[in-house]
Amino acid sequence: MVKLFLDGGPFMWPILGLFIIGLVIVFARVYALTTITSKTKAFTKSIKNILLEDGISSALAACQESTSPVAAMYSEALRHYDKGFEKVEKTLDTIGALEMTFLEKNQIWLSTVIVLAPMMGFTGTVSGMVNAFQDIAAANDMSPAVVASGISEALLTTLFGLIVAMIIQIFQNFFLFQIDNLVIDMERSSLSLMDDLENKEIKK
Repeated sequence: MVKLFLDGGPFMWPILGLFIIGLVIVFARVYALTTITSKTKAFTKSIKNILLEDGISSALAACQESTSPVAAMYSEALRHYDKGFEKVEKTLDTIGALEMTFLEKNQIWLSTVIVLAPMMGFTGTVSGMVNAFQDIAAANDMSPAVVASGISEALLTTLFGLIVAMIIQIFQNFFLFQIDNLVIDMERSSLSLMDDLENKEIKK
């Protein structure tokens, strides 16, 4: 494997650098989204009972203790409870949009790696083919032995670039799936909160 990497020429190194950057972002995203998902599930299970049984003040305190995006939505919405349901609904929409932007953080960098890795590979392919033709011109010979090195470099960089892009793409699709599920949970929580706030017996 190391020999194949070295045979790929100088463009293998920037592709490897992109791969490492992509993996660092992947690990960070895995940790962040897994943590957010678990905290969101725990928060949504408890907040309804707290709101209905203990009132808005206790619910706000519970929101402050959680870092879930749903907790942020609940917190801001409950602060505007006295201003009417229309204000609460607008607050939920605004905070929901902000939290969704936070959930998509660093996805653009994964997209950049996915695009740049094969492009870098194709650039290495062009470089390898140029070297092959230069070897032909220098040797004045079209034998396979003369062009083998350049062609090998050309094919290896393309292969490595495509592999890197495919691996990161799989992770990105997984993250988008997780984010979609979290957004659905946030929307359900918003509707649930609006229903709960219509309960006239809720204590302040």
